[in-house]
Amino acid sequence: MSSLRPLLHHLNTSDDAVRLAGAGGSAFVSQSLRPYLLAGLLDGVDGSAAAGRPAVVVAGDDRQAKELAADLRAWLHPRPVRFCPSRGVAYESHLAPPAHLVGLRVAAMDALVSWDPDADAEPPVVVVSAVALSEKVPDPALRPTSFTLRVGDLVDLDELAQDLVDAGYERVDQVDDRGQFAVRGGILDVYPATEDRAVRVDLFDIEIESLRGFSTFTQRSLDDLTEIEIAPAAELAAEHRADAETATVLDGDERPDIAQLLPVDRFHAFLDLAPQDTVVLLAAEEEVAPALADHWQDVCAAFHDTDAHHLYVAPDPIVATLAQRAHVRLSSISTDHDMEFRAQAADTAARTLKEAEPELEKLVRSGYRTVVAFPRRGDGERSAYNFARLKAEWIVPGDTDLRDRGDTGAERAPTVHFVQARLRDGFVAPGINLAVIPDHRLFRRRKQQREDAARGGGKGIVKRGALRSFADLRTGDIVVHEDHGLARFAGFDTKTVAGVTRDYLELEYAGSDKVFLPVDQLAKISRYVGAGGSHPPLSKLGGKSWETLKSRARRAAQELAGELLNLYAERRRRTGHAFPEDSQWMREFEDKFPWTETADQKDAIEAVKGDMEAPRPMDRLICGDVGYGKTEVALRAAFKCADDGKQVLMLAPTTILAQQHYGSFAERMKDYPFTVAHVSRFRTPAEQKEAIAGFNEGRVDVLIGTHRLLGRDVRGKDLGLLVVDEEQRFGVKQKELLRQLKLKVDVIAMSATPIPRTLQMSLAGLRDITVIETPPEGRRPVKTYVGEYDEELVKQALTREKDRGGQAFFLHNRVETIDETAERLRGLCPGMTFEVAHGQLDEQELERRMVSFLRGEADVLVATSIIESGIDIPQANTLIVERADMFGLSQLYQIRGRVGRSSQRAYAYLLYPAAAALTEEATKRLSALSDYTELGAGFKVAMRDLELRGAGNLLGDEQSGHVAALGFELYMSMLEEAVEAAGGGDPDDAFEPVRLDVSVDAYIPANYIPYEQAKIDVHRRIAGAREVADLGMLQDELADRFGEVPEPLSNLIALQIARVKLGQAGARNVSFRGGLLTVTPIDLEDDQQAQLRERADDVKIEPGRSQVSFRVPTAPAERFPAVLKAADDLLAVTRG
Repeated sequence: MSSLRPLLHHLNTSDDAVRLAGAGGSAFVSQSLRPYLLAGLLDGVDGSAAAGRPAVVVAGDDRQAKELAADLRAWLHPRPVRFCPSRGVAYESHLAPPAHLVGLRVAAMDALVSWDPDADAEPPVVVVSAVALSEKVPDPALRPTSFTLRVGDLVDLDELAQDLVDAGYERVDQVDDRGQFAVRGGILDVYPATEDRAVRVDLFDIEIESLRGFSTFTQRSLDDLTEIEIAPAAELAAEHRADAETATVLDGDERPDIAQLLPVDRFHAFLDLAPQDTVVLLAAEEEVAPALADHWQDVCAAFHDTDAHHLYVAPDPIVATLAQRAHVRLSSISTDHDMEFRAQAADTAARTLKEAEPELEKLVRSGYRTVVAFPRRGDGERSAYNFARLKAEWIVPGDTDLRDRGDTGAERAPTVHFVQARLRDGFVAPGINLAVIPDHRLFRRRKQQREDAARGGGKGIVKRGALRSFADLRTGDIVVHEDHGLARFAGFDTKTVAGVTRDYLELEYAGSDKVFLPVDQLAKISRYVGAGGSHPPLSKLGGKSWETLKSRARRAAQELAGELLNLYAERRRRTGHAFPEDSQWMREFEDKFPWTETADQKDAIEAVKGDMEAPRPMDRLICGDVGYGKTEVALRAAFKCADDGKQVLMLAPTTILAQQHYGSFAERMKDYPFTVAHVSRFRTPAEQKEAIAGFNEGRVDVLIGTHRLLGRDVRGKDLGLLVVDEEQRFGVKQKELLRQLKLKVDVIAMSATPIPRTLQMSLAGLRDITVIETPPEGRRPVKTYVGEYDEELVKQALTREKDRGGQAFFLHNRVETIDETAERLRGLCPGMTFEVAHGQLDEQELERRMVSFLRGEADVLVATSIIESGIDIPQANTLIVERADMFGLSQLYQIRGRVGRSSQRAYAYLLYPAAAALTEEATKRLSALSDYTELGAGFKVAMRDLELRGAGNLLGDEQSGHVAALGFELYMSMLEEAVEAAGGGDPDDAFEPVRLDVSVDAYIPANYIPYEQAKIDVHRRIAGAREVADLGMLQDELADRFGEVPEPLSNLIALQIARVKLGQAGARNVSFRGGLLTVTPIDLEDDQQAQLRERADDVKIEPGRSQVSFRVPTAPAERFPAVLKAADDLLAVTRG
C-alpha cells in the first residue's frame, strides 16, 4: 500500500466530505486540495458511493488530466490509475496519432471495459480530458489486443515480431522511441507504447530467458524485469487500418472520404463504452464546457468531409451526459456551492533542513498531522534522522500507522511523518487538521527526479582526437586513407583468404581500382571533409602524387602550428591564479542545486574545478545540447571564483540570454554575500554605468551582459574568470578582444553547436573540451518534419499544441512583414492569441512581449531569429520555421533547441516555399537536420556544417588547398602532431597498438549485427580502442545488445586487446618467423627479465637488440591463445 493512502481517512472527520461522498453533489475545492479530495471520495471516505466501482475523472485539457492522474496515482497506489489523452491529431488528417498516445488511450479504455467486478483486482480510475471525451473511440473488437511477455514464456520470435507489427509497432534497426521494435538474432528490443523505458527480450531458443529495461540513449541494459505488458501502438487492428495508412501518401484531392477508410459506424462515445456502474467525477467543472466548445469550433472549421463529424461528439450531448452521470462536481472558481473544502498551498520559507525544522514544529504544535513526502526513500530517511528537536518518524509503505493515528479520536503524538511518495503539490487543510508537504515545497524548490542510471551514458571528458567519432561514416562516403589517398567507401566485405575469414573495408579508387583493407586499419580511415561542398578526384593507386600532397600539407601544418601556439601554448606556459579547494560555502551551494546532476555534468564540474585549482590559466569549452546543464557548470565555477575574492565576467550574445543568465545567477547566489549585476539594453544608461563602476571598484562580484562588457571602460578590479556563452555568435572584433582577455584569466566557453574553428582548436589539442551528452531524464528527441509550407499543416500543428496546453513558436525572419504574418495566423487560428517579437522593437516593449509569452499569456510567439538563443520555455513544444531554407545548419539546430526542453514530445516543422526553389546546399542542410534528431546531436551537426560550408576558409586561404586535398581530419591530425612537436613533445612517443596478425577467423558475422551503421560503429570502436578496459566494456555491451558474442567477433576483440597490450608494453613491431613471435623494441631491467622467464616457458631475451622472442605453436588454433598469453606476460612485467 502507498505510504499516503491511509491519510485519505482523515476526510472522515469532515461531515461535508462524508455527505459529498455518499449523496454526491457540487463543491468548491482549493486547487492544492483537489487531488487529495478526489482520491478520498474514490477510496478513503466511509460510505462513499464510489467504493468498489470503476471511475472516470474528467479534467479540462490533456496537461491537467495528466498531472491529476499522476497525483491520484500517488494517493491511491496500488489501485490502477490510467490517463486517457486526446488523439493529438485530427481524424480527417489521415495521420496516425503518436504511439504513446494511442497506447495510453487503448490501455485506459481496456481498463474500463475489461474490469471484472467478481475478480480480486481493485477497480480502475481513468482520468480523461474534455477533448478526449469528444473524440469517439473504436469498438474494442476493432482494436489490436494487448499481450504480456513473461520470463519463462515460450514464444516464436517471428510470430512475436508479426504480432508487434499487427499491434501497430514499427520495425527498425535500433529502438529509439515508443512504438518501435528491433530483432537481432535471439534478442528482441521493444519500446511498449505505455511504458517509460524500452525493454530487451532475450530468448534461449523459444524460451524468454530474461527481460531487461534498457536505455535508448546508450542502448545498454539497466534492470531486470519479470513481465512486461505490450499495449497496442495503433487504434485499429491491421486489417482495419490498411486503407487509412495508404491514404496518408495521397494528395488532398485524391484522398477518399474518411467514411471510405474507417468503419465510422463502429466508433462510440467514450462514456458509452464505460460500464454502467462507472462513477463519474468532474475535477474542474468550470473548465469542461469551454474546452469542449473550443475544440468543437476547431472541428467544424477544419472539416471539409462531413462524414468525419461522425467521429466526434458535439458539446451539448457530452454536457448532458455529464449532468446526468456525474456523481461529484468540483470547482475551484465559483463559491456558489453547498460545500467547501479549503486549503493553503504547502509552501514554506525554508531553504535548509535547519530552517524547515521550526516551520514543521509550528504546524505540529497547531494540531496538524504533518507529513513530508520524499520521492526517494534515502532522502526521506536522512531528513527524518537529521531533525533534532522534532520526533520525526519514517513510515514504511504499507504501514497502517498513519491511518490509525488519523482516525477520529485517536491519540496523536507531536510527530512529523516522513513518507516515500512523489507529489507535485501539497496542502495545509485546517478543516481536517492535515498538512502534506512534498520535499520540493518544503525547501522552496521543485526537485526534478532524474535517475542517472536510467540514461546511462559515457564520460563527458573528450580526449584529443576523440571528436572524430562524431563524423559518422556511411557507405558511399568519400574517405581518406592515410597511405593511399581519397577513395569511395563501398562497405564491408567478409572474405576468406588462405583459410582465414576476416572483415575487410572495400575502397574504390580511380580507374576502377579496389583495395580490400583489413578492419584493424580502420583507424587510418576518416570521412572526407574538404574546403567546400565537393571533393577532388579519387586518388590513383601506386602514384606518388598523394605522398607529395601530404609532404606539402605537413610543412604547412608545422608553420600554422607555430602561429596558433602563440596564443594557446602561451596560455599553458603562463602561471595563472590557482584557486583553493572547495570551501564549506561551496559545498553548501552545490547541495542547494534543485536537480540531480547527470553523470556528464558531474564530470564537467570536476574538470572545471581541476582546471581552476591548477596554476595555469584555464581554457575549457563546455559543449552540450540546449537544456543539458551547461549553465550550472558555469554557475559553480563563478561561485568558486567569487568565494576566493575574485570577480567573474559573463558574456552572452543576446540581451535576452544575458537577462536570463542574470536571473539564474542572482537567484542561486542570493543567500551569499556576492553581488550580481547585469548590463543590457533592458537597463537605463544610469543603471548600466553604476553596474560597471561597481565592477571596476570591486563592489560587484559577478557582471553579466552582452558584448558591451568588452568596452574599454569595463576593467574589473580583480578579474578571475571569464564565461562566454555561445562564443560562435560574437563578431570578429569581439573575438579579438576575447583572445586578449584569455591570456590573463580562466576561461569557460559554452556552446550547443560549436563553430568549426572551435572544433579545430579542440581537435588539435589546443583547447580542453568537455562534452555533456547525457540528456536529462525524460527528455525526448524533437520530432522534425521537413516539407513545403502548407497552411492546413500550420493550423493543425498550432491547434494541437494549444489543445495539449502548450505554446508554440512561429519563426518569420523578416521584420517588414512579421506583423502581416501574425495577422494571417490570427485569421487561420481565430481562437488563439499571438505575440510578436523582433529585434527592432523598443527595448521595454520587447521585454514586455517576451515576459508576456513566458507567463503563458499568448499561445504563439511570432518572432524573428531573436529566439535563437536565450528562450527557455519548457511549455513551448511546437516550432514552425517558415523559410527554413534561409538558415544555416547550426543556426537551425540552435533554433530547434527552443523546443523539446521538457518530457513532453516536441515538434519542429521546417518549411520552405516549393521544392523547386531549394538550392542544393539548402536541401543538404535540411536533410542533415532531419537526420540528426537524436538527443545530443550538436557535435554531429557541427561536423556536418563543417562539411557543407567547407573547412579551408576557416583556416585561411593558405591552408584551404591542403584541407581540400587531404580532407579536414587528416590535416587536423597533422596539425595535432605539429603542435605537439612545437610544444616540445615527441609525437612518436604516443602509444599506438602494434600491427599484429594471427591466422584466426576474426570478423563480425552478418547475422549478428545485421545493419551496417552499427557494424561500422563497432569496427571503429574496436580499431580505435587504446585501453583494454574499453574493449572489455564493449564486449559486455555487445552481449547485452545483440546476444552472446560469437567466436569470430570474440577473436577480433581479443586480437585488438593483444595489440593494445603489446603497444602499452612499448612494442612497435611484431613478426612471426620460424615458430617465434618476435617483439621490438622491448628493453627490460634484470629483475623484469627474471619475471618474464618465470611467466613464459620458452622466451628468448636479447637486450642488445631490444628484442624479445616467444616460442609459439605453428598450428593456428594453438598459436592464437599463445600470442594472447605472450602479450599478457609482456605487459605484466613492463608495467610492474
